[in-house]
Amino acid sequence: MKLTKSGKNVAVVERFYDVGGGCTHWGTIPSKALRHAVQQVADYRRDPLMRRLVGPLQVSYPDLLKSAGSVIRQQSSMRERFYYRNHVDILAGHARFEDAHTIVVETSTGVRERCSADAFIIATGSSPYHPDDVDFTHPRVRDSDTVLRLDFDPRSVTIYGAGVIGCEYASIFAGLGLKINLINTRDQLLSFLDDEITDALGYHLRDQGVVIRNNETYERVEPREDGVILHCQSGKRVKSDLLLWANGRTGNTRDMGLEALGIEVDHRGQIKVTGDYQTACPHIYAVGDVVGLPSLASASYDQGRFAATHFVEGKCDYKLVQHIPTGIYTSPEISSLGPTERDLTANKVPYEVGRAFFRSIARAQITGHTVGMLKILFHTETHEILGIHCFGEQASEIIHIGQAIMTQDGAANTLDYFVETTFNYPTMAEAYRIAALNGLNRIFE
Repeated sequence: MKLTKSGKNVAVVERFYDVGGGCTHWGTIPSKALRHAVQQVADYRRDPLMRRLVGPLQVSYPDLLKSAGSVIRQQSSMRERFYYRNHVDILAGHARFEDAHTIVVETSTGVRERCSADAFIIATGSSPYHPDDVDFTHPRVRDSDTVLRLDFDPRSVTIYGAGVIGCEYASIFAGLGLKINLINTRDQLLSFLDDEITDALGYHLRDQGVVIRNNETYERVEPREDGVILHCQSGKRVKSDLLLWANGRTGNTRDMGLEALGIEVDHRGQIKVTGDYQTACPHIYAVGDVVGLPSLASASYDQGRFAATHFVEGKCDYKLVQHIPTGIYTSPEISSLGPTERDLTANKVPYEVGRAFFRSIARAQITGHTVGMLKILFHTETHEILGIHCFGEQASEIIHIGQAIMTQDGAANTLDYFVETTFNYPTMAEAYRIAALNGLNRIFE
């Protein structure tokens, strides 16, 4: 959109039959729609009035998957309309560089079309990592893409990998009442998060029946007709109806002709780029998951816009903000912005903590989502907001209120703003005022 609105002739190459990419078709949208459907089922089952009036609710996993279909279609058709209205051509097929200014687009039927351009932006995303010794063709072995096409109801699931994707699916499956084994290759869940948030996540996953096994590494995977056995190097064997492999992702850079152009691709399939997202060929840019961290759809939007701006204007004064909010759609949700207590302590920054527990907030009591808290880290002397961490229903929405204040300059970015501002009542936003007052009470004057 930035390029076409700047007067450039633009074409998008898409090898899938619909536009939208992995985020729309296999990642963010379908998994979050599935999570929402599961949350609705859980809310229904928790409501005694609905149980008494309507009776027990029985749903299957394949039926829940269908709930994502309409959202995917809306997102894809919306993007296609954007392309049409802005005169962006859509070329269907797989693109491969013939030389530094020419690509060959090959369709699924073998038809080839040669296209030349002054510049290219590679935004091919990433795919689940597949070790060579794991049989992903077996119907009981799935990754985060293929689990969204599961056509049977498992009673038990082993998830290998306890990163963001693994924890999200542990919550989803646990919400359906399945037996879940979450195999973590590290000693702590999501160690980049605040310790208090991590501890809360672990507690609530276990409370939902998830068995978490830390510091485990697989030795081999044994698929059978009646299930899958995960053999760990520690000697443990875990059997379940389904194995979900959620350990790592690989950049989609295979068979694109990048090596012949001198464009460097690392062992994870990711492209090395400059601060302006230029590859070794300055007129070829790369953005999004294919360049690695932060691997967020929100950041990828900005990266694409920044790369386009650099090509059009020869420079780009915009950079990704220092602190990007993370949204983790477990149940309850997690969202985090800025340094953790561990970070501030290591850097010897004097700070204090203000907390608001959702169980004390009227809106949470009304909705029944009383699990969670908002946590504000602020400088002891200046009251500057240093970090915000939220665990609970709508955490990924709540975080943006604090983000708007945290990014202000000078005195505008202080805890006092939340004390002096009137919030609607009852709302979840009120948690900021409660947390701010709680934090101020901890300071020795």
